[in-house]
Amino acid sequence: DYILRGGFPAKALGVIMAGTGVGKSLFMCSMASNLIDSGHNVLYVTLEMAEEKIAQRIDQNLMNLSPEDLDTISRDSFLKRFDNIKLKTKGRLVVKEYPTKSAHAGHFKALLKELKQKRDFVPDLICIDYLNICASANASKNSNSYEQVKCTAEELRALAMEFDVPIFTATQTTRAGFSNTDVGLEDTSESFGLPATADLMFALISTEELEKLGQIMVKQLKNRYNETTTHRKFVVGVDRAKMRL
Repeated sequence: DYILRGGFPAKALGVIMAGTGVGKSLFMCSMASNLIDSGHNVLYVTLEMAEEKIAQRIDQNLMNLSPEDLDTISRDSFLKRFDNIKLKTKGRLVVKEYPTKSAHAGHFKALLKELKQKRDFVPDLICIDYLNICASANASKNSNSYEQVKCTAEELRALAMEFDVPIFTATQTTRAGFSNTDVGLEDTSESFGLPATADLMFALISTEELEKLGQIMVKQLKNRYNETTTHRKFVVGVDRAKMRL
């Protein structure tokens, strides 16, 4: 919130970059939970994990439960926690699953219109998990990964502008970036067209030392709304069992 001058701005494309298993989905689930808890609506589009798994992760965060707790909690206890959440927040969540590489910005546009018409649901934030496994509406199927990813990023940013909403998504680091403890824009996998298009870009960095401390490092890579020299790097606590930052 501080480095973005009050939170994610509308009409912007934000990207979190990290290696496999570092915490991209955790970051977005935690962010979605925080917004729901503060009364905002979140649309979470997943092209990687099943929508039930994403919903479960957000449940873990909101209900302060580990996966083991969620598996063993009684129905009455679960419903009691659920009712308490409903009482204290007006935020709503919609999770939508698409098969990998099957959906593009055109599908998301149709989904937004359908949700507004049929469910009176207008999101304050859209999470897309994640950009590299989205399809592109405009890139040729024969185009290389650079062109595919660049076009997808441009289409998602256009969607954010059209619907006046921030879109947050994720991308992988390169193989070299996976083991890099000081990730930079040059570690973006597949296409440098992505950081060129994004308004905000952050890297998540995890090391054995940080894991032992229960922390994860966030590094600003690009920020059109503030100087990246202000708090370029900072650490936050992480509770992986409860999908919470």
